[in-house]
Amino acid sequence: MRVGISLLTLVPGISGGSETYARELVRALGRTGRHEYRVFLPTIADDVDGLPAEVVGEYRASPSTPGRMAAMARGWFAGGRVARRFAGLDAVHFPLTVTVPRTSDLPMATTILDVQHELLPQFFSRAERAYRRVVYARSARESERVITISRHAAGAIVEHLGVAEEKVRPIHLGLDHELFKPGEAPREDFLLYPARGWPHKNHALLFEAFAEVRRRHPGRELLLTSYDGPVPEGVRSLGHVSRSELVDLFQRAAALVFPSLYEGFGQPPLEAMACGCPVACSNAASLPEVVGDAARLFDPTSTEDLVDAIEDVLTNADDWRRNGIERAAGFSWEETARLHEEVYAELAS
Repeated sequence: MRVGISLLTLVPGISGGSETYARELVRALGRTGRHEYRVFLPTIADDVDGLPAEVVGEYRASPSTPGRMAAMARGWFAGGRVARRFAGLDAVHFPLTVTVPRTSDLPMATTILDVQHELLPQFFSRAERAYRRVVYARSARESERVITISRHAAGAIVEHLGVAEEKVRPIHLGLDHELFKPGEAPREDFLLYPARGWPHKNHALLFEAFAEVRRRHPGRELLLTSYDGPVPEGVRSLGHVSRSELVDLFQRAAALVFPSLYEGFGQPPLEAMACGCPVACSNAASLPEVVGDAARLFDPTSTEDLVDAIEDVLTNADDWRRNGIERAAGFSWEETARLHEEVYAELAS
């Protein structure tokens, strides 16, 4: 079976978890895949490795938002030259939600990571909501299978996009256990939250809770990554960090605190667990499904509940660390790739 994987809408450095998913899926299929694969890349992301790939110059990729919108529109309405690249394939997968170019003559699977714009519309502009509603619905409608990354996300897709339940395949993301593992350095006296400053990441409530934690434990720090907003006393923003630097932080932090209001999956809590870091985690959306009982869950709208969760993971760190390592061991990119291959086989049939 010959399967195409279209990453034409990939813009490096801006899409967070979706970029990790796309790259790791390709690498895992390269290691364990049973089918014949071809990856299609834009000119601005020609470094995806793991499978045979070709750069599609006909797709006019751009890192800017207006340029991305224009490229996708051209790919959908006038993507014939790009679509010819898919000649000879048996199926094609679009891991990044947008099905461009139009390939109605091939069975398609599209990954829709979440429908946050339907559940938390206040965090999106009117234009962004309108764009997502059109593109997500069209992608789901044109695809024989819709892949998503949690059972929670699958339910939301069925409810809000009107997709038939039998068409949706929830597949959990994986972990790179060669990278995310316990370290030798001793734990230090700081809390960690790796998240961009998007509204749903809920930094404001975390800052309120941390002020109380710091009152009880003077000198304790909160470290942030990928955050560029103002911070209160005791909070330090490290900006963007590399994957190896993030692993080092997971291996040294006293605990990960994850107060997000919405996640389609929620990779950082699992990554921290794999590194032996105790985790206090929001009970919102897919997060309880992912972390199970291996993280101390809390209500992400309650400052008091978050403070109690932090105190718990610091006081009972060994128990949370042991539970987290055991939970994280059940997630692998190889299993993610295997389940994707089952979907590709469904497309062929």
